[in-house]
Amino acid sequence: MKRELAERELTVEGPVRSGPARAKRRTVTVNLAESPVAWLHARGHLCDRLFAAGERLRADYERANLAPRVTMLWEPVRVRTTGDTGLTPGERQLAAKQRFDGALAAAGAGLADILWRVVCAGETLPHAERAMEWPARSGKLVLRLALARVADFYRIT
Repeated sequence: MKRELAERELTVEGPVRSGPARAKRRTVTVNLAESPVAWLHARGHLCDRLFAAGERLRADYERANLAPRVTMLWEPVRVRTTGDTGLTPGERQLAAKQRFDGALAAAGAGLADILWRVVCAGETLPHAERAMEWPARSGKLVLRLALARVADFYRIT
């Protein structure tokens, strides 16, 4: 996974632009490309198979352009991509949407929520647990079950 690092200011009040507080500023380096699934995998909470399933689901989610948008899409048109299958961009988008829907259906109705929140929306496990009113530290187990079903759908060994 390619790292996309950025410096972020670490203050309680928010960013400080000028003045004497500028000298007390603390920063942290953040990897913007890292997902919660990658965070769990890096710390040994997910095996390689479950990590690959999560990344595959997220890739299909992004290829299908399912993320909410506020404005028009201003990305440049890409003519050639690696692994080009001869499909038009619209056909590739529809195929990704079908794979995404199939993976969520394979996970089941009760597990699709945690998959969407953590893998696709990028929410942390504690935040997803609070939003769904689950007991603390139960999300990791449920996420593992959901990712195992997604790995079976994608035939990841």
